[in-house]
Amino acid sequence: MTTEEDPIIAQDPIIEGGLAEDAIVEGNPDLSRPQKRMLKRLYNARAVPIMVDDRAFLTYRDAARYLLSLPMDAREAAYAVMKAHVKDKTR
Repeated sequence: MTTEEDPIIAQDPIIEGGLAEDAIVEGNPDLSRPQKRMLKRLYNARAVPIMVDDRAFLTYRDAARYLLSLPMDAREAAYAVMKAHVKDKTR
């Protein structure tokens, strides 16, 4: 049986507190709770991607993984761009 046939084997490995991809950089702190909540609201059932640093993000998981891979200063800047997108759409 291959991993494609067995959905349990094909799943991402689980690490305490999240998926393996979420633990990208060990020295980098996780996103804050308000940041996670805003990102989840922003990416909930999104059909049009949000562009940040010439990358398109359509899901919370992709956006969070990207933010966690950045150094703190760049992370805050990218988060601000995503947050500004929400403010622009509510006006």
